[in-house]
Amino acid sequence: MRETAERVRVIESRVLSDDWYLLKKTVFEFRRADGSWQRQQRETYDRGNGATLLLYQPPSRRVVLTRQFRFPAFVNGHDGMLVEAPAGLLDQATPEQRIRAEVEEETGYRVGEVRKVFEAFMSPGSVTEKLFFFVAEYDAASKVSAGGGIEAEGEDIEVIELPFEEALAMIRRGDIVDGKTIMLLQYAAMHLFDTPERGA
Repeated sequence: MRETAERVRVIESRVLSDDWYLLKKTVFEFRRADGSWQRQQRETYDRGNGATLLLYQPPSRRVVLTRQFRFPAFVNGHDGMLVEAPAGLLDQATPEQRIRAEVEEETGYRVGEVRKVFEAFMSPGSVTEKLFFFVAEYDAASKVSAGGGIEAEGEDIEVIELPFEEALAMIRRGDIVDGKTIMLLQYAAMHLFDTPERGA
């Protein structure tokens, strides 16, 4: 980190929008590998960090996902109804605290132990957000409400419980196109379930 910081000199940073989240335009100089300094400018969208989680049930080989409307996907030619793993912004909470609350709000399942499996920047060319990825087991007894999200925040979330193999097939068919969800399902194929992809 320190070595990289010594290669960056910020010249000017200007706020373009501070409505929903923070959009900045920054002019900086970057020291290239040959030692020369090059002036560049970038716009960065800062919405904070987030967390996401895959609910899975080994005995029944099932997972719980959600379906909700995403306007940015809609304006990019999709119908906007994305199948996703539950997720949310941290909002000053720890990743573990936030994802437990988010999963219950969206799916109605109350989880205890959650296991972090990795973290990743999802769109580092323009968005500062880093996502923390978790998995947790669920059963019928952990269902405490209908879920569906928070209406006041514009959420209208459908809860989907389906066989894990069907979730993988949805990726292949293009029915699941959300990056974080694909990453978690592929993790599950490698580490949580025996699948043909693993030669089981």
